Amino acid sequence: VQLQASGGGLVQAGGSLRLSCAARGSTRSIDTIGWYRQAPGKQRELVASISRGGSIHYEASVKDRFTISRDNAKNTVFLQMNTLKPEDTAVYYCAADTWPGSRYWGQGTQVTVSS
Repeated sequence: VQLQASGGGLVQAGGSLRLSCAARGSTRSIDTIGWYRQAPGKQRELVASISRGGSIHYEASVKDRFTISRDNAKNTVFLQMNTLKPEDTAVYYCAADTWPGSRYWGQGTQVTVSS
């Protein structure tokens, strides 16, 4: 499985960005795709995830601001980020969890929110 993340950039506080994660390869084996982020000096954290069946999880600080969605036909997961805050600044990564239990990472995409 190969993942291509895109959509990061520089935005002012209160603005929006939409990240995309396109999967290629053995996509039928993918169950859950998640978006993670890592800010400088901090550990990587799960932001949101969505399973093939549509089960969704959000980290508390992004709930009500971020929306994760999935187009199974196009093997793409989106992360719509609204009302961005400076503390959302980080490198965002997507990761796919597959059967029988592997995780594949895409390259990161930088999101910078200016105050």
